[in-house]
Amino acid sequence: MENLFEVQAEARTDEGKGASRRLRHAGKVPAVVYGADKAPVSISLNHNQFIRHLEEEAFYAHILTLVVDGKKDQVVLKDLQRHPANDNKILHADFLRVDAKHEMTMTVPVHFIGEEVAPGVKAGGLVSHLMTEVEVACLPKDLPEFIEADISKLGMDESIHLSELALPKGVSLTALTHHQAEELEEGERSAYDQAVASIHMPRVQAVEEASEAAEEANGDQEATEE
Repeated sequence: MENLFEVQAEARTDEGKGASRRLRHAGKVPAVVYGADKAPVSISLNHNQFIRHLEEEAFYAHILTLVVDGKKDQVVLKDLQRHPANDNKILHADFLRVDAKHEMTMTVPVHFIGEEVAPGVKAGGLVSHLMTEVEVACLPKDLPEFIEADISKLGMDESIHLSELALPKGVSLTALTHHQAEELEEGERSAYDQAVASIHMPRVQAVEEASEAAEEANGDQEATEE
């Protein structure tokens, strides 16, 4: 079985737009690996094999083994350029070498749980996913594949914010840690502590209820005038 977290690559010496275009025509993806105080190395990947890796969500937030001409490096996928008209066509990829002793930042997906039992949903509300990913800081060994957002207790017109997410040990959210020195009044929420999800009444239903309330108010006023 193919190891989805081991990426096979070849070193390349030809660079520039023309060389990259020739690689793509040959069914390969131009890429680069950098970081860990080592010189950047230009590489190429088999496009079809790489697409299979990208079909797995965990691939985007996982320590990968990059094998370049038999030599292995621990890396993460740092950037990906897709064709603007075809998501299944990869134009370029960046890999960052990781150092086990140094903290790293990565974007990981958010998984939402508890929607079906949330009081706001049971009352007819709709869930809005305001964030689908967050940036975390941690050592490579602590990198989570995703962060859970438990919205099982949210009522109508309530939200869950970044500061309310349960984080694994050793993991922090960069949006919050970068602004810890911010002075806030008691009960005040930082502008950086953004909402991750909220529950609200469906817009059509809200408009209908507002119209019904207005009609009732008009009817009461007419009855009073009579």
